[in-house]
Amino acid sequence: MINSIPLFPGLPGGPELLIVLLIIVLLFGANKLPQLARSSGQAMGEFRRGRQEIEEELKKGVEGEGESEGEGDESSASSASADEEEEEEAESVEAEAEKEN
Repeated sequence: MINSIPLFPGLPGGPELLIVLLIIVLLFGANKLPQLARSSGQAMGEFRRGRQEIEEELKKGVEGEGESEGEGDESSASSASADEEEEEEAESVEAEAEKEN
């Protein structure tokens, strides 16, 4: 029989995780780790919000296809005002970010 070596032996266990954490601490330093964790958490939150918005838009699009064409004009007008509101909100967020920097 031929002994096969698995390409992916599985998830890393305790010793492997400790080595990885030690390397991360050495690369970034203990002072930067909380800041890195905070920024990655914020990025995950932004990603989650963006995904939810896209899912909502897709659901609205599927529901909108069932409507007649006359009603579609009204929905496009409301979506245009929603787009304007989103742009204004994005501008205010950018302004706040500039103030912080």
